Amino acid sequence: MTLPILDTRGESDDVFNALRRRAIAALEAGHKGVVVAAILGVTAETVSRWWSAYQADGPASLTGRRSGRPVGSGRLLDDEQAARLQQLIDSNTPDKLGIASALWTRRAVRDLIKNQTGLALPIRTVGEYLGRWGYTPQKPFRKARKQDPVAVQEWLQKTYPEIVKRAAAEGGEIHWGDEMGVRSTCHSGRGYARRGQTPELVVGGSRFSVNMISTITNQGKVQFMTYQGTMNSGLFLVFLAQLLADARKKVFLIVDNLSVHVSREVNLWLAGKEGRIEVFTLPKYAPERNPDEYLNCDVKGNINSDGLPNSREELHGKLESFMTKLAGLPQRVISYFKHKFIAYAAAPSPEPALA
Repeated sequence: MTLPILDTRGESDDVFNALRRRAIAALEAGHKGVVVAAILGVTAETVSRWWSAYQADGPASLTGRRSGRPVGSGRLLDDEQAARLQQLIDSNTPDKLGIASALWTRRAVRDLIKNQTGLALPIRTVGEYLGRWGYTPQKPFRKARKQDPVAVQEWLQKTYPEIVKRAAAEGGEIHWGDEMGVRSTCHSGRGYARRGQTPELVVGGSRFSVNMISTITNQGKVQFMTYQGTMNSGLFLVFLAQLLADARKKVFLIVDNLSVHVSREVNLWLAGKEGRIEVFTLPKYAPERNPDEYLNCDVKGNINSDGLPNSREELHGKLESFMTKLAGLPQRVISYFKHKFIAYAAAPSPEPALA
């Protein structure tokens, strides 16, 4: 294992004076300047400058302050401005500050700096500031514009904790449900090819899809049903009956606000079954709070990894096979609950055993 040479630019003057002495001693012993510079973590030019000063002034040149600009002396933004800009970025989206951008890109931050300080910085310089401040480019998650943050907080802090308490008191089990459609052209992978030779993914002329409704628990249990056409009250009731038939505990089912889930037919079917099943709805426009959405992403990302299907029957078989396999992999399902938006619904960690 090769140990990395540390950057010495941030070291104190005392450390630098010690490095000067070591460098001069090594040069007098016949070692090459480039080798000495590499070992000490300084540039060859710095070692050459030390040697020239030593030849001119002798031991007196081995002490004193380092040459060059102090760290940060060339920066156009002072510490107060930098702190203010970071606070604005952390607590606002660009549009809230009158900047025409959906995300905080380098160009958006450049415009922010211009608005706040009057400085017109190059894009590259803005990128260097962002890196120095600890920002990295990341793929954003999508959030509905109509989402009500107050409703989401009420769900997280009050509604869902109450469901958890009731499930524990009644010996029930919380299921998270959602519908999805898998298309014949669904493929999210990448392929290797020679530089400049983009790989081809052959897609059939006709497009088709297969639909599914599923539920998962934070213990890794999976239930699913495939269907054709659009989800309606009749199909939803068929799935609820299947879910109830397979359940050994009372089912606390959490779904989104699709009108089918709260239809008159569904409510009539649920009436009188409160001891066996209850249905709850998430806040509107908050799919990122539903763990079953992450199962959907898993399916879409992997269903056609072995090639695109040639028929609806083949796609249906692949979906059935994938879900059956997933049902036997509880740890994979439990991993969905590790996402930061879903962690609130994860199973509590077991208490450590007493010695």
